[in-house]
Amino acid sequence: MWQSSRPGSIYDYIKVASFSLGPDGRIDQWSERAEQMLGIPARHALGKDPVEAFVPREFRETGRRKVSEILDGREWTGLVPYRRETDGAVDGLAEIYVMPAENEDGERGAVCLVVDVRALRGIETDLAAAQAVFGQSPMGFTLFGTDLKLLRVNERFATVFGGPPSRYRGGTPHDFLPRPEAERMTAALRRVLETGEPVSELQLVGHIPGEEDRRRWSISLYRLHGASGRPIGVAALASDVTGRRRAEREAANARRNLALLNEAGARIGNSLDLETTARTLLDVAVPQFCDLASVDLYQGLLAGDEEQPGMSDGSAELRRVAFASAVSDVPLPGGAPEEDPVTVGAVHRYPFNSPCAAALRTARAQIVPGREGDEGPELGAVVHSTLAVPMVARDTVVGLVRFSRTKGSEPFGERDTALAVELAARAAVCIDNARLYRREHERALILQRSLLPPGDPEAAGLDIACRYLPGTTATEVGGDWFDVIELPGHRTALVVGDVMGRGLRAAVAMGELRTAVRTLALLDLEPAEVLGALDEIARGLGGSGDRGAMARTARSRSGAPAGGPQNRSARTADLSEVYLATCVYAVYDPITRVCTFANAGHLPPVLVEEGEEALLLDVPPGMPLGVGGEPFEEIEVEVPDGALLALYTDGLVESRHHPLDEGLQAFRRALSDADRPLEDVCDHVLSALDTSHGEDDIALLMARVHGLPKDAVGDWSLAPEPRSVARARELARDQLTDWGLQALVDTTELLVSELVTNALRHGHGEIRLRLLLDRTLVCEVWDADLAQPRRRRARDTDEGGRGLQLVGLLSERWGSRRTPRGKTVWYELALPDGDAAPVDPAEALLSLF
Repeated sequence: MWQSSRPGSIYDYIKVASFSLGPDGRIDQWSERAEQMLGIPARHALGKDPVEAFVPREFRETGRRKVSEILDGREWTGLVPYRRETDGAVDGLAEIYVMPAENEDGERGAVCLVVDVRALRGIETDLAAAQAVFGQSPMGFTLFGTDLKLLRVNERFATVFGGPPSRYRGGTPHDFLPRPEAERMTAALRRVLETGEPVSELQLVGHIPGEEDRRRWSISLYRLHGASGRPIGVAALASDVTGRRRAEREAANARRNLALLNEAGARIGNSLDLETTARTLLDVAVPQFCDLASVDLYQGLLAGDEEQPGMSDGSAELRRVAFASAVSDVPLPGGAPEEDPVTVGAVHRYPFNSPCAAALRTARAQIVPGREGDEGPELGAVVHSTLAVPMVARDTVVGLVRFSRTKGSEPFGERDTALAVELAARAAVCIDNARLYRREHERALILQRSLLPPGDPEAAGLDIACRYLPGTTATEVGGDWFDVIELPGHRTALVVGDVMGRGLRAAVAMGELRTAVRTLALLDLEPAEVLGALDEIARGLGGSGDRGAMARTARSRSGAPAGGPQNRSARTADLSEVYLATCVYAVYDPITRVCTFANAGHLPPVLVEEGEEALLLDVPPGMPLGVGGEPFEEIEVEVPDGALLALYTDGLVESRHHPLDEGLQAFRRALSDADRPLEDVCDHVLSALDTSHGEDDIALLMARVHGLPKDAVGDWSLAPEPRSVARARELARDQLTDWGLQALVDTTELLVSELVTNALRHGHGEIRLRLLLDRTLVCEVWDADLAQPRRRRARDTDEGGRGLQLVGLLSERWGSRRTPRGKTVWYELALPDGDAAPVDPAEALLSLF
């Protein structure tokens, strides 16, 4: 059949050129393709000797010989190098087919066909590459003709759809796909062939011969074009995505599970309440994971017991703390479906042989079988799949969570079991954390109560109000402390301190320092001496350290430069085992109305007198406790009646939101209206200074001063002579009679006589007798001797040595203290209350023998 062919045929790719040789061996015809390929115009080629024109000089002899043989009638094929310019270098390599020919006169010539070897080798390479791509492609590869019939398929295509490749040649999509899918693919092939727009990932479903499972394929189509641009067919790439789709479904399920776990992680554990945590777990699980669920926790753990008998074998009592259902409000039964339902708050046990008890014993999830049949309205009849999952935290089973699905829902599988175990484990850790927090919270409260003064402190001549706010809300304890210590002579020591650091470690250090302060205060030392001894104790508690580093850190805390950032880590290491604390120690004497202050690196006390602005007392700050190296100073301040004295820690006036100076100014402004009741003043200060930041502990101790009235004090000087003993008894008797304390006259006369006698016998100089009446009766005897009295036990044969024993028997307490010019021996008697009779002096005397 004759027809014209469009450009772009195989000859265009091969680049075939032709020319002819006349009988004289010269070129007599030169085609245009020869001119294009060899780069020689016809006018330069016609009439030329081809050997002279195209063959390099070194090959011309051989070329002439071959031309002679061709003119003699021999065919020749070979590779001939050629050049485009005369005497130029070799430009290419041509494969020439020379065929003898005759003209109309019978003379011999030749017709020559010339092929560029490089173009020919390129075509061969392209064909080999196309064959390799087609045959070795990991995807199914097929070619459809313009009639939408298969021209060729590779092995992979045959593997994807089944059968040998030869089966598909000449076929249509109906030969390897179900009818609906084949029609979809045929329509797609026709659309691609007509429009040239490719189709990507066309999803088709079908069966492979010999297999029952449905397969899913993904096919991409694109149109093929010839060299002239005309469509010559459609190529199809096919791959089996059945496994990928299965993996996608599994990935979707995994994403849902991860989303559920993510929700659980975001919601569970936000509360430190056990019941709230359990209810949050069920809110996450129902209905996203199951239809109904319950949480049971060991009763012993809820009650605070570390371990309850029977927990290891799953027979201990449990309390149902939470229940949730998406289908009914009827509670779940106990260990078996036939048992009675267990309501929230009820205490129950699981039977030993039940799956739930086995889950508690083995710490492994168990499947609880549902009830067969639909008889009865109870919920157990519709539950067909239940998971009993132990709640394990830190290798300890704390309870059991049950997930149930009703009929119509998919039963629990392995993936569901793993998810349930993960949910239960997360909730278990949070519940155990809540339990531990509750336990530690209770211990912290006990520690806090033991470290702070019990109740409302009382003191002679003072109204006391105090507040303590821990910066660590998790434990409610910290390093700040305050104390009110009763001293002899109705004097009172007021103490406020701050241990560097936070939490339980600071609280322990605070407890040790507070105990030391109380011990030193009972020795009746001067405030500066108390802080000096406390500094030595703090250094002993903290162990040896770099004192220079501690001093630099202390100065840095008070505002002085302490070195650059490069020294910060070294200072931290030096102070890691050192107790550093600030403290202000004040002693108030209600008789003289004088308050003596000593300060160890603490913020200054505040004094508010009636009608005056709050004043920061200029008390020498000194170095913090634990640094050492410098003595402490003390000052005396006369405090009028009605004045307000405030001691505090830096957490009250300093935070990230405002500097220390601003906090002190706000504190002074808050104290400007100090005429209201003392408790109201404390509350007003805390609210005005916004103490809710929780950055540091806060301790606030406030005292309103009321000195003892003059008629509550009896003060006399006695000459150092024997008759002063009788005079002392007389003065004491008259004073107690004026106070209406006749019940204490005999005891007071006896003890005063003993103390004055000791002052005459063992002391020297003038003797001073003082009686103080407040909540108790205090008697003091002063002398100029520095030697402190020492109580000893007298033998039966001794004539003396029983005076201090008698004082100890008849008084509530007694002691002695140094004074600037000697010592003071004192004792204290409780005031008669009408319920208990005072100790009979005669019986006390007889008890000494």
